[in-house]
Amino acid sequence: MRVHLFVPCYTDQCFPQTAWDMVHVLERLGHEVVFDEGITCCGQPGFNSGYWDEARPIAARVIERLAEAEAVVIGSGSCGAMLKVFYPQLFQERAEESAARSLAERTWEFSQFLVDKLGVTDVGASFPAKVTFHDGCHGLRELRVQEQPRALLRAVRDLELIEMAEAESCCGFGGTFAIKNAPISIAMGDVKCASALETGADYVVSNDTSCLMQIDGLLKRQQKPLQSLHLATVLASRPA
Repeated sequence: MRVHLFVPCYTDQCFPQTAWDMVHVLERLGHEVVFDEGITCCGQPGFNSGYWDEARPIAARVIERLAEAEAVVIGSGSCGAMLKVFYPQLFQERAEESAARSLAERTWEFSQFLVDKLGVTDVGASFPAKVTFHDGCHGLRELRVQEQPRALLRAVRDLELIEMAEAESCCGFGGTFAIKNAPISIAMGDVKCASALETGADYVVSNDTSCLMQIDGLLKRQQKPLQSLHLATVLASRPA
């Protein structure tokens, strides 16, 4: 397939290697990957804050630029939910509604695309470590992505997946929530970090870079040895 890669703002600015890792995995599976530099933000910050009128021009540009895309793949449950679930709401009963719904049907979160669309779980990865997985809220609750990343991790050679008790609990980031409600955000993140540490894992893995930024920041401030990695980075790893 010809896959249009949508790179979320946090990935682009803070974790660019994650985008490259998605490219490596998709190309390893034989697909052509393209990236439109004319696309920037999906409009989610404004949408989540109630500024729908301000979010629409940003979202409309995304819809226009991806109108001919065969498949749009996003390494983020958060931005994936924006395109797949919230764009049709944002443009309901507006001229762009049909195009928004069409884009939603062609949009996939990264693990969802691999497992549900391509029918692939083993991507030829090898990662000798113990990992635990964090379910990002939008991916879990809006996209129903839960088993897909775990199926991919279980197929990675030499990897041991250890589930944490609070896998489905929010990490406390929530975009603007972490800024407006910092004490609550930190408290929620502390619960998540403690649960991840209890597993004895070497890495906490997720399919959302914004969640990982929250978790990693707290772990480093606590001077804990647990590291964070995006799912794509694990899947891009090969035997030495």
